[in-house]
Amino acid sequence: MMTRDSKQRRAILEVLKGTNSHPTADWIYEQVRKKIPNISLGTVYRNLKVLKEEGKILELDFAGTVSRFDGNITPHQHFKCEQCGRIFDVDEPLRQRTAERVALKMGVKVFNHLLEFRGLCQHCQPQASPADKQETRL
Repeated sequence: MMTRDSKQRRAILEVLKGTNSHPTADWIYEQVRKKIPNISLGTVYRNLKVLKEEGKILELDFAGTVSRFDGNITPHQHFKCEQCGRIFDVDEPLRQRTAERVALKMGVKVFNHLLEFRGLCQHCQPQASPADKQETRL
């Protein structure tokens, strides 16, 4: 599906490409309003949906939380801090190798999969109790 590029859509995409914070639609709306004061939240949501459908952005749907959006569409994983809620990109080539192993083992064709890491970010670790700091062995 190819849609006409609009001023609003370009502004939303520019905001997303300019951050690595994996923002919510509300945050994106506040940023875009600085450039287009009369834009509505509904317009932001509609354009985020179109951008996602066109494959220009990713929607991160962490179970039980508000959707976050990512302007980085290259295959990558995410780490979510359980304390502060921030989301970070994981720059490890896990996705392709994992998908290839699953496809080979099960005889299926894998188009996409999600791998999510959860724990405490560097900022939140000093605030955690010793029991929360148990290291996961890989």
